[in-house]
Amino acid sequence: AHPGTSLCHQMLFFIRAAILIQNWYRFTMARLEMRRRYSLSIFQSIEYADEQDQLQVFSTLLFFFPFVPVSHIFTSPSVSQVVDEGLYLTEFEKKIDVPDSYYGPRLSFPLTVEDANALLHAFRNEQLLHARYVLQLLYETRRVLKEMPNITHLSTSYSKEITVCGDLHGNLDDLLLIFYKNGLPSEQNRYVFNGDFVDRGKNSMEILIILFAFLLIYPNDLHLNRGNHEDYIMNLRYGFTKEVSKKYKDHGQQILCLLRDVFSWLPLATIIDSKVLILHGGISDTTDLDFLNALERNKLTCLLSSLCSGNSFFFFFFLKLKSLMQPPKSVRDRQDQLKERIPTTRPSKHTAGKTQHISLSGSAEPSGSNLPPDPALKEWKQILDILWSDPRSQNGCTPNKCRGGGCYFGPDVTAKLFERYNLKMLIRSHEFKPEGYEISHNGKVITIFSASNYYEEGSNRGAYIKLNPELIPRFVQYQVSKVGTIESSALKCLREKIYAHRSELTSAFAQYDLNGTGRISVNDWAAAMESVLQLELPWRMLRSQLAQTTPDGEVDFMSCFYDLKIGQPIKEVQPALVETLCRYRKDLEIIFNVIDKDRSGLISLEEFGQTWKLFASHLGIDVYDESLDKLVLSIDYNKDGHIDFNEFLEAFHVAELVGCLGSSPSCH
Repeated sequence: AHPGTSLCHQMLFFIRAAILIQNWYRFTMARLEMRRRYSLSIFQSIEYADEQDQLQVFSTLLFFFPFVPVSHIFTSPSVSQVVDEGLYLTEFEKKIDVPDSYYGPRLSFPLTVEDANALLHAFRNEQLLHARYVLQLLYETRRVLKEMPNITHLSTSYSKEITVCGDLHGNLDDLLLIFYKNGLPSEQNRYVFNGDFVDRGKNSMEILIILFAFLLIYPNDLHLNRGNHEDYIMNLRYGFTKEVSKKYKDHGQQILCLLRDVFSWLPLATIIDSKVLILHGGISDTTDLDFLNALERNKLTCLLSSLCSGNSFFFFFFLKLKSLMQPPKSVRDRQDQLKERIPTTRPSKHTAGKTQHISLSGSAEPSGSNLPPDPALKEWKQILDILWSDPRSQNGCTPNKCRGGGCYFGPDVTAKLFERYNLKMLIRSHEFKPEGYEISHNGKVITIFSASNYYEEGSNRGAYIKLNPELIPRFVQYQVSKVGTIESSALKCLREKIYAHRSELTSAFAQYDLNGTGRISVNDWAAAMESVLQLELPWRMLRSQLAQTTPDGEVDFMSCFYDLKIGQPIKEVQPALVETLCRYRKDLEIIFNVIDKDRSGLISLEEFGQTWKLFASHLGIDVYDESLDKLVLSIDYNKDGHIDFNEFLEAFHVAELVGCLGSSPSCH
């Protein structure tokens, strides 16, 4: 063959090979992106469902104590009991000794930049700041915050740029990376941190210490807005309370109580150059910035204390153990009436319009006698909306049913607020974004999220915004993505959710399996999964990861539960009990923490007795000491005089068994 022809064939071969490789690469990247997106969708759907459950569990406690102050239910000492308003910094030195064996930072007030650098160095090396200095720092922080307005006004004329950061959620590495890339706070390098500093991550306390230290050093140049997780009840569930109790065993209660007060004094919003509004969540069609700027923000230490709808799980616990209490028939009749009045946990989106529930959106009027009276109701609604709301592309303002609090606000709601207050841009956080930020409402609303690897390593980038005097936002992103890790972790979370709803799913599958074959179509399987879990996930796409199919393409629906490894149940415990514990474990943890007043990780018999008597008295039930002793002894399995969390869980095994013995055949 002619040499030129051979060369031509070789060139064609290489071109075809290059095209094939290019097509394969594009196809592979598209598949990876698809897997990444559905993995993030799983994480976010479960997160929002979990937040809604959190609101409902706490609301259930309020349902039973409608006329009892929250402080009587959550019986931590008041701040005045723990840290007196008039206490001087030197008093901490007298009351709390710092041993010579402590090698961490030793702070002196007023703080200097050298102190802040010492803190950064210590936390990089996983050192703890001694409790004395933590309490002194919190005391000083509260003093400074009390002097600040509800809405802080800043100007870019004093510095070239202002940096705005979103949720950090206890991810210390993100804060350190931001400071590395963008520089430490100073008079020339101003920052606004937009709430949700704590929970979920393992270094929430260190983040607070660093931010509060720089706040004390540069009170005019570092600014903090309150987020929905700067809330005592949220901290009970999402890890911050446990983190503080673990790190500061002897003084954890004092620190938590003082933090509760510090959180209540955090400003609600920041406005830059009278044009850019920065707040944590969003707005509603009733948001009134003038009203927000005038209210007493510290009165609402916990927004969740005003919610009054919820599921009946705590009540369910009481009813299941009532055989040990033997209430009179008249009271049992009252309990049955109460049970009928309690709304379902999360109404189906198809029946939501028919379900009685209290709207937590500022755009709708809540019903029920347990909400705070006016004007406290208006204050609560205004703050709830700006901390919990999310934007959406459709016009209007509707209750945020995914989260269970706040609202969804559309472009028209944004435009109305901007016109009223002559604003140009809204910067908010509160929502996970894969790229660390998102622009919506025709460029008027920006979501900034600074916690990278939020769900799992590689799940998302973090980002922050730099605003120049022209108020043009510049986004800075960081971190990388590893799809395989994200996907496996997301599917693990989803499988746990599936296991927790095994009974309902089995029943839903059976409705499509009229002939009892154990097989249904993919469409029917997807419909059943969504009807029970209500996560709005691409079930058909996920089917191959969750269930097996037969040769003719039908789904073996029981295969959803084949390879789930939630933990080996005790042999004599029925499978339904494991499912129940899996579903309600987080709810039980909240209740356990509520009873555990001293945060010791153990419930003393005295703590249990006091809480139970309070609970029973408000249901009108006479509790005799002998009956209460029998109840406590039945839970204290190892008879050491304390109830740990595992023993607390065992009580629910007993409760389920007692309930099944005398109930309908549906118990199995």
